[in-house]
Amino acid sequence: MSENLTTKMNAEESMPVALDTFGRPLRALRVSVTDRCNLRCQYCMPEEEYVWLPRETLLSFEEISRLANVFTSLGVDKVRITGGEPLLRKNLPSLISLLRTNAKITDIAMTTNGILLTEQAQSLYDAGLHRVTVSLDTLHADRFKTLTKRDTFAQVLEGIDTVGRIGFQDFKIDTVAMRGFNDDELVDLIEFGKKVGGEVRYIEYMDVGGANDWSSDKVLSCAEILQKLSAHYGLIEPIIEDSWAPANRFRLPDGTIFGIIASTTLPFCSTCDRSRLTADGMWYLCLYAKIGMDLRKPLRDGATEEEMRALLLSTWQHRVDRGAEQRKELEPANSRGRFVEIERLRQDPHLEMHARGG
Repeated sequence: MSENLTTKMNAEESMPVALDTFGRPLRALRVSVTDRCNLRCQYCMPEEEYVWLPRETLLSFEEISRLANVFTSLGVDKVRITGGEPLLRKNLPSLISLLRTNAKITDIAMTTNGILLTEQAQSLYDAGLHRVTVSLDTLHADRFKTLTKRDTFAQVLEGIDTVGRIGFQDFKIDTVAMRGFNDDELVDLIEFGKKVGGEVRYIEYMDVGGANDWSSDKVLSCAEILQKLSAHYGLIEPIIEDSWAPANRFRLPDGTIFGIIASTTLPFCSTCDRSRLTADGMWYLCLYAKIGMDLRKPLRDGATEEEMRALLLSTWQHRVDRGAEQRKELEPANSRGRFVEIERLRQDPHLEMHARGG
């Protein structure tokens, strides 16, 4: 089979891998199980009320599992469970168990805000969840309340402690780095990560969605993060990896590893192998995509697995998305404004980041 074709055979796993127009494989799937969240973070979903997805439109766990089987037939081997806040979806361990029956899925991860982790972590671990990422943007309770509009900081810390005790094979802490908010906590977060056994990943503030009031002067760049950490720790060594993961990873002099996801100032569209499935079955090929494909309708109309496979393959083969790079290209003309206007968000809830899993 020629490598110039839009599918190729992964020699190691003996399975086809779909390639898009830029030769990017379909390897990682982010599955949102709910658009609801119990926080109101200013960079994600700061308003109290949104147009929520109708409950009858949400995919069942069996439907998600069926779609996952189709995706894995095209090369997907990593699945990340997201939301909104995924732990708000009842009986989530049963979805993990279903996904674990698919031998082609080698990695099942989840991103959560941690509030409900204490009560659910053990059952998720027992069901076969491999990795957990907890979002934590500050170590100050008052700042946490200002950012999230909720007084649940203690529950997040307790959830993080629970994850460390249970023994997940990989644990990360995601921090959105924002100038004027937590840029004085970068070192403290690294030290906290050491204490709880979590690898910290700093994420540049992104302009996805429209309600988050993004502006470029709030972005703390990768270069600035490294500068601040170097001033405290000394020489920081970049880790060279053959990986499609979004984070660039670095090593401190004492061996501590951390990551930076620099999608705002250093877009990594050329190595993006991810797509996103919303809780109601809309498939988005890019976090910045404004148009998705409805997979729920053909699934519920009785499409066969082969028909669904052909639909996914054809769509991915024509993928031209490079949203972060296109947003970056607007900067010289000072036209990188609001990504989506609030009124349009109210008309189509899929356009906000919380609906498509970030």
